[in-house]
Amino acid sequence: MSSPFDEWFGKRRRSWFPDVDDMMKEMERMMQEAFKNLEQQVPKNLVRERKLEDGSTVREMGPIVYGYSVKIGPDGKPEVRKFGNIDTMPHLLGGGLSVKEEREPLVDVIKGSEDVRVVAEVPGVNKEDLRVSADEGAVTIESATGSPRYYKKINLPDAVDPKTAKSTYKNGILEVSIKLKKKGDGGVSIKIE
Repeated sequence: MSSPFDEWFGKRRRSWFPDVDDMMKEMERMMQEAFKNLEQQVPKNLVRERKLEDGSTVREMGPIVYGYSVKIGPDGKPEVRKFGNIDTMPHLLGGGLSVKEEREPLVDVIKGSEDVRVVAEVPGVNKEDLRVSADEGAVTIESATGSPRYYKKINLPDAVDPKTAKSTYKNGILEVSIKLKKKGDGGVSIKIE
């Protein structure tokens, strides 16, 4: 039930600000379209139905996670990293949204003088379900089984020696430490022809 003030203001808003009212209607239409598109893009294992006490059925989607982390890099510029399981948020209203089964964990890369540490938040996963691999330029984190599922390939700031990698997992936080690859003592002599 609306109050007399709401009714009066609603009438005045339409007559005083017709452009704003049209804009609001268009935004509402766009949001309804976006949610309709979202429902079609959600993977089947993220959709559940349950019965309420009154006998009606409710469809629930999720978890759907999306966010950014921002930190200042060593060069003084901000580094923006996304996390979650939504692939392209800027296209939400245009219908280009894609929800993945795997989430991208929130990750931080910390470069020290002798090593690189990768810290990832992967809550709700057993240690046995996590798979971590590394090469000279990247670390890959995934949980292929269990729920929630995570996947992310993290490019490292410098070359590392993957044979020196060590990792720990406690309370949903995975930490991987890898020694930096040592630079050679000088170069190779090149014969001039």
